[in-house]
Amino acid sequence: MRMAVHRHQDKTLHIVPIASQVAAILRELQPLTGRGKFVFPGIRSQRRPMSENTITAALRALGYNGDSMTGHGFRAMAHTILDEVLHIRPDYIEHQLAHAVRDPNGRAYNRTAHLPERRAMMQQWPTIWIR
Repeated sequence: MRMAVHRHQDKTLHIVPIASQVAAILRELQPLTGRGKFVFPGIRSQRRPMSENTITAALRALGYNGDSMTGHGFRAMAHTILDEVLHIRPDYIEHQLAHAVRDPNGRAYNRTAHLPERRAMMQQWPTIWIR
């Protein structure tokens, strides 16, 4: 199981476990994408990630309108599938999506990471597409 580490705008680290299948796909893509910081760099600068507007434009070119799919909609779809199909605990999903997670006492920004559970969740994720 591989992990990516990202920094939020507030400079806190966000560790992102990825499935072994995803790591294999990324290795296969590397000859096309290079060894830059981003797998999908921005159009105008290799130092920035691809923008949501670029993803939206690609979806529009594929025939999806704003009512049927957006770039952010993939995150919502993943959340729904992980919850309703794979029955993953919502707090694990929220952590993986880098959302603020409230602890049982209602405090925002719960500092737990649940990395073993999130690793298992992300390893389970590709199996829904194989069924």
